[in-house]
Amino acid sequence: SKMKYKQHLTENIAPEYGPEPYLAYGELDDIIRQLSSKAPASADQVSRAVSISAPPPTNARGLPTMSSAEFTDENFFSKMDSELTKVEKHTLEVVTDLRAQIREIEDELQDFDLINDQTTVDRIQAETDAIAEKFLTLEKYVNLNFMGFHKILKKHDKYCPGNPCKTFYVSRMHSQAWVRGDYSDVVVRLSAIYSALRDDTAAEESQDASQSFLRSTAKYWIKTEDISRVKYAVLRHLPVFLQKTSTGESDSQLCNSVYLENDQLELYHNRLDKTPGAIALRLRWYGSGDPDVVFVERKTHRDRWTGETSVKERFAIKENEVKDVLGGAYLIAQKKREMLEKGASQEEADDWELLASEICQVLQTKQLVPTMRTQYMRTAFQIPFDQSVRVSLDTNLCMISERGYDTKGGKYWRRDPSKMINHTEITRFPHAILEIKLELKGGNLVPPRWVTDLQNSGMLYEVHKFSKYIHGCSVLLPEDVRCVPYWVDDVSVRDSIIASGGGRILIRTDLSDGEKSKMNNAGAGPGANQAYGHLLPFGDVEHDRSKTAMGRSATSAAAAMDKIQTASKQGQKKGTPGVNFYDADDEEIGDEGEDGCCSWIFPFCSNQNSYHLSDVAPTSMQQIEPKVFFANERTYMHWLHQGITLYTIASGILAFASKGEESWAHWYAMALLPISLGFCVYALHVFLWRADRIKSRVPGSWDDPRGAMILGGSLVLVLVINFLAKLFVIAKYNSIKSDL
Repeated sequence: SKMKYKQHLTENIAPEYGPEPYLAYGELDDIIRQLSSKAPASADQVSRAVSISAPPPTNARGLPTMSSAEFTDENFFSKMDSELTKVEKHTLEVVTDLRAQIREIEDELQDFDLINDQTTVDRIQAETDAIAEKFLTLEKYVNLNFMGFHKILKKHDKYCPGNPCKTFYVSRMHSQAWVRGDYSDVVVRLSAIYSALRDDTAAEESQDASQSFLRSTAKYWIKTEDISRVKYAVLRHLPVFLQKTSTGESDSQLCNSVYLENDQLELYHNRLDKTPGAIALRLRWYGSGDPDVVFVERKTHRDRWTGETSVKERFAIKENEVKDVLGGAYLIAQKKREMLEKGASQEEADDWELLASEICQVLQTKQLVPTMRTQYMRTAFQIPFDQSVRVSLDTNLCMISERGYDTKGGKYWRRDPSKMINHTEITRFPHAILEIKLELKGGNLVPPRWVTDLQNSGMLYEVHKFSKYIHGCSVLLPEDVRCVPYWVDDVSVRDSIIASGGGRILIRTDLSDGEKSKMNNAGAGPGANQAYGHLLPFGDVEHDRSKTAMGRSATSAAAAMDKIQTASKQGQKKGTPGVNFYDADDEEIGDEGEDGCCSWIFPFCSNQNSYHLSDVAPTSMQQIEPKVFFANERTYMHWLHQGITLYTIASGILAFASKGEESWAHWYAMALLPISLGFCVYALHVFLWRADRIKSRVPGSWDDPRGAMILGGSLVLVLVINFLAKLFVIAKYNSIKSDL
């Protein structure tokens, strides 16, 4: 509403800008209110002539227009034009000023020996941080105004339906420099300054044969409004890998990948099911325009719990050789001889021949053809030749179907870029994709602190095993897929899927619960997202968290340690301007109430083990191996076996102990019976508790040291008392015997 957005706009005005450069939302709203009260008539779309001496037409209520000076839509359009010009002018002025400040720092860096002048380094870094803060403030300014224009245009078309204008002005905004402008040169130059301040040097290839290493890859969704902040958080620690473009150097590069499939989408289903050894084949090229070099890539999936890692292999070919590879006419033996003649080793040539032969064989045996293309702008962050931390950010992501056009008998293997694409053949993903790859070796297998801070910043929404290729196939080929990935139910991607004609794979919102149950197969269990609802970053359409969801933060990190931290006591550290980071050294835990005796023993009742899905990061942070399920069952059976054994012993003592002299045996047996019952109850309780955490993949510790200690201590206590009682009986017997 007007008041809500006006309040939001007022609360977010940058002090250094003041209210003047911002959209005059209230004035535009007043114009709309006056226009709606006058009910202007729709423009005559048929007549080709007007009379300047005739009075204006009646309004939408059929009443005559009282005055030619009253409010008309022209008042609104004129105000919109002036506001758009004002916002564009301010944006360009700020960007120009930032570029001038960056130029001053670049000139200063060339005049100082930074290695021996730490004071200068600190001062320049502070100035660079201030420039980055101004750039992030500018982006927030642009987003606030962009949202405001959208809202006011939507309101105009709602209350003045006779002359809708939202489509025109939205298209116009996207053509203006303050929205369309690419200011990545600011990011590139800031990255170069930070790299110089860190004194980055290319790493040498390590020959260390250490057996200790950690490889991990995580993918995250990033909201559009957080892209610049994430870029800045990374470039403070890693340099941007610069890309050559027609207009100079840029921080991003266009990347296209055409995936190969058959009519049954065999590779898609194997990759979705994570079948061991499942492969994906694609043709990848970089840059805009027609490719010169195309990379033929094969990705092979391996389960991590087996000790193996997934592999990506590729070789390069010329663009005119693609049709030979797809058609089985690629001259592998000839290419191998050319490699040897150019100086390649025999081992390298053999490895290349094996890879090329296997890929060509799979292409022919499985009848694979171009099926799905992914396209995005990739920004890479990495110290050259240093594999320890690599970060990539993919923006403007879209998936394009490669079916439905004439390949001219295999002559064409991709769409003609000059032809329009139908809306059902392309889907535009609403988020950016961040990928963090870690390869840590040696004695220190802990990720760098800045990586953990970024993961806990609240801007990253981890999506377990997200795949652009799988998403594209499920959305654009809904008639051919037998199953779809869990993330398609996320409410944030729902609109993009519907716009691409893939609505049949989504949950229907027009059915009652009874109708939905009738549509399900008889005996079918709950859907994956009913059991793993917390895996969806923004929730599904029935549990929409798009307005309140946050990425992994201090609270979710604390939940991973079985400690729920209240928002008011979150440990935060200002590591990046405008971004709150979780400080792992601050472990103030909210007072959730003390555990009672029962809750201290049983995990289900413990406040320290309780959690809420809103406190847990929307991701699968806990990795599950198949043996975990069986380990839980074995542990349950072992505990149950011990309880039954104790019960058998107690029953035997009660049955065979005499009522006279061995009266103490009855007390001993009666003490063992509740302990044996406790073993069985505790075993069932922990089995169900642990099974629930395994099913929902709740992060944190799944062991319970307290219950086992208490039950074991109780058993030891009874045995000790029985031992002392037996000693007393023996001593008494010996005393009586000596008296006789």
